[in-house]
Parts: sequence; C-alpha cells; structure tokens
Amino acid sequence: MSVLEPGLQQALRTLRLSGMLECLDTRLAQARAGQLGHEDFLQVLCEDEIARRESAALTRRLRRAHFEETTTLEGFDYSANPKLPAAVIRDLGALRWLTTGESVILYGPVGVGKTFVAQALGHAVIRRGRDVRFIKTSRALADLAGGHADHTWDKRLREYTHPAVLILDDFAIREYTAAQADDLYELISERVTAARPSILTSNRSPTDWYPLFPNPVVAESLLDRLINTSHHVLMDGPSYRPRKRPRTTPATPPE
Repeated sequence: MSVLEPGLQQALRTLRLSGMLECLDTRLAQARAGQLGHEDFLQVLCEDEIARRESAALTRRLRRAHFEETTTLEGFDYSANPKLPAAVIRDLGALRWLTTGESVILYGPVGVGKTFVAQALGHAVIRRGRDVRFIKTSRALADLAGGHADHTWDKRLREYTHPAVLILDDFAIREYTAAQADDLYELISERVTAARPSILTSNRSPTDWYPLFPNPVVAESLLDRLINTSHHVLMDGPSYRPRKRPRTTPATPPE
C-alpha cells in the first residue's frame, strides 16, 4: 500500500466507513492490476460500505426481534405435511399484507409449524428493512401488567406498538382477566389505528376467542378490529415434533 495508508485509514475510521476500510487492500490491488478504473474503484468502495451497513442493520433488527430461532420460508419443508396451505403461505411471503396494514392469523393444532411460519414471515419483513418484535402473548401481558405497578405502562406499550410487525405467539391459549383484556384492547387498537399489522398464532379458531374475554363488549370491540382486518390461515395436519424426538439406543442385554 502507499505511504498515505495511515492517514487514509484514519480518515475512513473518522468518517465511519469501515466497510471501505475492510476492502481497501483488495480494491487497491484490483485497481493497480488494471481491473478497476478510477470511477469503478470509487463505486465498488461505496458498494462495499453499503453492503456492510445493510448487513449490520439486518443483524440489529434480528437481535431486536427476539426470535426464538432464526427461520425462513425458504427453509420450510412444505412436503412434510400435505395438509398445509403451501400456496397461501408462499403468497403471504410476498408481504403485500405489510403494505396494506393487514394482520395475519395462523391457527391450528399444536406442532404444525405456526410459530415457525410466523417467525419466517417476520424474518422476511426484517429483510425488507422493517422492525419486528416476537413475544409470547402471556409474556407481553405480564410485561404490561408490570407497567401498571411501576407507572411505566405507556412506555412498555410503545415497545409493542412501535415495530412495523408484532408477532404474538400462543394467542388465546387460556381465558383472560379483565385487566389483560383491557391491555390487549389498547395494544390491538393502537396497532390497527396506526395500520401496523400483527401476526398471531393460536391453537383455537378465531371464532372461539370470544368466550375467553370476561367482558363481551371488550371482546367484540377488540376482536372485531382484529379478526376482520386479518388473513386467516388454518394450519392443519400432524405435529412435526415427534420427528424431533431423540432416538433411544436399545440397551445391550447382559451376557
């Protein structure tokens, strides 16, 4: 490299252009070999920096999402369960619902891949450059309940209303208290009003959610906003989990 290397490196660090800095040796070698002209040299250095920033931003968004596991629709095995609506799930992967502010409800028996698909859709949203938050519904409600106790409820609510997509896993798994129903009403109402979609997974059909709320008026107000602005996807079939069961090696009989 030239004698200007220390000054150039410091300048790139000062400008926070570490993507250029990391690739500078390679690009200079290409330029000296005649593989890059002056404009090409500058362009590829800029592209290196853009790629670094996009990669770093993707990593930050994935970390903030709090996924249980990193899943993608490309890695989902549709052939393992012929009852799954593969075409519908692939269509959701196009994310048209994201731009229209329509939510997604994935419901069906335990173990069919609802949480996998929800997180995979969230991963696709993150690759689109938007923020996602994944959380079990019970944990979100416990967090909001803590906000009532220490007067941080508004702040905690914003953590769930701010992301472009909120994934509430295991929704409507049990009956809700009046306080929980009120918190859900506020959460869903704010997201619907802001046209920020949610993804819900549930073992129950949406029509069976109403009796889980102690106040029929709250239930009707909340669920009318949610159910009638969502894509409903029934995921049926056998559970995947028995396939993950560890195999036991038969004990060797004593001689």
